[in-house]
Amino acid sequence: MNATILLVEDDEALHRGIQFTLQHEGFQVLSARDLEGARILLRDNEIHLLLLDVQLPDGNGFDFCSELRESRDTPIIFLTASDQEFDIVRGLDLGGDDYITKPFRLREFTSRVQAVLRRRGPIAREEEASLLTAGTLSLNVGEMRLEKRGQDVPLSVTEFRLLRLFMTHPRSVLSKDQIIQQVWPDGAEVLDDNTVAVNIRRLREKIEEDPQQPQRIVTVRGAGYRWNG
Repeated sequence: MNATILLVEDDEALHRGIQFTLQHEGFQVLSARDLEGARILLRDNEIHLLLLDVQLPDGNGFDFCSELRESRDTPIIFLTASDQEFDIVRGLDLGGDDYITKPFRLREFTSRVQAVLRRRGPIAREEEASLLTAGTLSLNVGEMRLEKRGQDVPLSVTEFRLLRLFMTHPRSVLSKDQIIQQVWPDGAEVLDDNTVAVNIRRLREKIEEDPQQPQRIVTVRGAGYRWNG
């Protein structure tokens, strides 16, 4: 299945170069120069990957990512000239799947696009369309939707990835490094020591009966965390 990629980039020369490269690799590429055009194309087409510039004429790519994450899980790769650690962390925490700084080599860029699509594209989605359950919890992986006692529980993209990782590894002790590699595979080097603990605390607040005395995600001192399914 050939993926459809939406490219949102206002630099004309860079836009043409990326579009030509992706089409040469067999992808269908839809183009927008601003966020308003991107909204229209997202509304009217099935998009498998969004390449999103951060600074656009009518808004900010980070804000647009937050807007999209309220209703859809389309994979997003940010394109930006900023290589500041704060911006990279922000983009990944908002739900971005990768963060590529300009200028970049087109061969490396193409490889990273393909890596995201292998992990989160249409074929990966078909393989992951399954239901994971544990007690009162039911996680629909394909729809990225969690129910607790039949009621929807909203999850951020990071919380979903964490929960899916735990539920697919019941009773296993997962170290902090293992969690980082699975949940933040493209941004592990920019995470501080507190990132995993903070996100697990947020997830516990949503799934535990008593987050102060967790029964599902248990801390194994000196080793990591264990999921009691």
